[in-house]
Amino acid sequence: MRYVLMIYENEAARAGLSQEALGAEYMAYNAFSEEVNKKGVFVSGEALMPINAATTVRVRDGKTLTTDGPFAETKEQLGGYYLLNCKDLDEAIAFAAKIPAVANGSIEIRPVMVFE
Repeated sequence: MRYVLMIYENEAARAGLSQEALGAEYMAYNAFSEEVNKKGVFVSGEALMPINAATTVRVRDGKTLTTDGPFAETKEQLGGYYLLNCKDLDEAIAFAAKIPAVANGSIEIRPVMVFE
């Protein structure tokens, strides 16, 4: 089953990290990406631009409305995701626990809906 592992972190706190800390984090992400590739569960994954690049779209009464920024004000922002093909939720949880952002943020896991 495919699972999306969504990475949430506080962008403001992350912006205060030193170049050394950011470099270590990038190396940890590279190691995680290599692991899920080697284990054959990686489907895709991307980092997202910061929330100041987000646009939210709504249609109300037939009119398209756009708002700068994310859907909701939160302490943590969606920063990226991994799409993995895991045997079950337990395996997805085990991989989520290895994503570097889990130490300061959170990883939301959602199964991908399959339409027949």
